Amino acid sequence: MENYKKIVIVGGGFGGIRAALNLTEKQLPNTKIILISDKSHFEYHPALYRVITGRSPLEVCIPLREIFIGKNVETLEDTIIKVNLKEKLLEGSSGSRYSFDFLILALGSETVYFNIPGIKEFSSGFKSISEALRLKKHLHELFNTDKKAVFEERVRAAHIIIVGGGASGTEIAGELAIYTKKLARNHKFDSSFITIDLIEAAPRLLLALPEDIARKVENRLHCLGVNIFLNRTVVKEDIEEVYLKDMEMKTKTVIWTAGIKPHRLYSQIEGLTLNNKGRVMIDEFLQAQGWNNIFIIGDAAATLYTGMAQTATRDGQFVAEIIKRKLFGRQISLYQPKPPFYAIPVGPGWAAVMMGNLRFYGRIGWWFRRIADLRFFLSILPWQKAISAFRSGKTLCESCTICLPEEIIN
Repeated sequence: MENYKKIVIVGGGFGGIRAALNLTEKQLPNTKIILISDKSHFEYHPALYRVITGRSPLEVCIPLREIFIGKNVETLEDTIIKVNLKEKLLEGSSGSRYSFDFLILALGSETVYFNIPGIKEFSSGFKSISEALRLKKHLHELFNTDKKAVFEERVRAAHIIIVGGGASGTEIAGELAIYTKKLARNHKFDSSFITIDLIEAAPRLLLALPEDIARKVENRLHCLGVNIFLNRTVVKEDIEEVYLKDMEMKTKTVIWTAGIKPHRLYSQIEGLTLNNKGRVMIDEFLQAQGWNNIFIIGDAAATLYTGMAQTATRDGQFVAEIIKRKLFGRQISLYQPKPPFYAIPVGPGWAAVMMGNLRFYGRIGWWFRRIADLRFFLSILPWQKAISAFRSGKTLCESCTICLPEEIIN
């Protein structure tokens, strides 16, 4: 094919996968679709917190080959380290170079630590499966603390501090409030030592959501025994202590959920215009300002509802249609941001859900969330594999030899 157009997608997250699937479904003539990701699998981030608390990683880890089997998409595992927009060239850490006619950048976001001393070195996160599994292993080791240890050592081992009162922070706080009691029982650790503190610098939780939802979530966390500290800023962390402006906390576990920023590569690409949050300025077609063949989708696009998985998915759908229309010389439509559906699970079997003006709480909210998970799996996988991935979320998968026998029995 001498005159074919090469469409390159960088990023194997929600937006990148959706763009690739929609492009191949359109059966565009004389085109080649390439998806480049630094992982061989897709990670379903909305359920990563469940991996920490013993659920199967199979729910959140889906090989790209299963998503694109039988599809006209070439998947390559490489980390893009340089982008030359003028020359239409990408360079990977492998040394490979990739040319493109259309480029879709869907690199997602990464953790930011706000230059707080010690946080990056001593805190844990869960933005990836590997991080989530490391944190789970760490928790099991803590609850295996010698029963003859001094009182202060056991208090420190069972003290978990979560920094950040957004969706990720509230989700993991609720889940750990239940899970740590199970760990204590399995490890014969006195559960009265368990303390879970959630620290938020703002005057309330979930600033991105209406106040009535934040109040419901806060009440639910209180009912689960989570201590909530508002208007508190972390100023420093060392090996076994966290320092706030007005107090100190002794702990062996700090979970950092307080900040993300667009992937660092965006700031290194000459020709992109960034706003004060590091997001890429785009036009009404999700094209990077000043370019008619460079698209920015997902977390790094300076759009109204950026940062949400649903937004990234819709961005991928939209850009696939725009590229199709460009190739056929048709009029292209304007990007219309849509408010996403919010579902905040707080402990097993309970979630706060917002769909427009509608609110659902408790068990019904939980089922709305699980239905949303299933719908997503069905949108990227054959139905048999989608059901299998969804059901994996119910499967306990403990690696700890103390906890494993109980899971097998039950």
